Amino acid sequence: MKHELTGATKGLLDEYKKAINELIVVIQSLDDNILSKVVDEKTSDPDCKSIQTVLSHVINSGYGYTIYIENSLGMNKIRPEKKLLNSVSEYSEHLILMYEYCENFFQLNSDITLEEHDNSKKIKVNWGQQYDVEQLMEHAIVHILRHRRQIENFTRILECKS
Repeated sequence: MKHELTGATKGLLDEYKKAINELIVVIQSLDDNILSKVVDEKTSDPDCKSIQTVLSHVINSGYGYTIYIENSLGMNKIRPEKKLLNSVSEYSEHLILMYEYCENFFQLNSDITLEEHDNSKKIKVNWGQQYDVEQLMEHAIVHILRHRRQIENFTRILECKS
């Protein structure tokens, strides 16, 4: 049964939604045709070459954070495939769907323990860190903020080139 979110969980989800909405505002004014333009030709990270690859990475990671938490509770969820989309409206829609997936999880699991001091009970992620639920959600929020800034910088670079 879904529950209304309260306390620290509501605070985390409110900040997550705020970060996502700020990212959507940044991309809303972009033309679809610049999404796939390679901005960082020197990076070896395929997720950081264009606005399109950054946004696809953000969405895939957003689902990944929630799935890490779900799987820590014994679920056997599989992270969806990363998809390159072709329009700002598609990315905006998928960012909202990503948030709703996370929110739905917390509404269905409102009694989840956010803070865990026992390292053996923390969530181990594929980049080697261990997080409790609160730390993983804080990471998810900052992940959005950092990539929003990256997209703002990419946009300035593209404007200078045109």
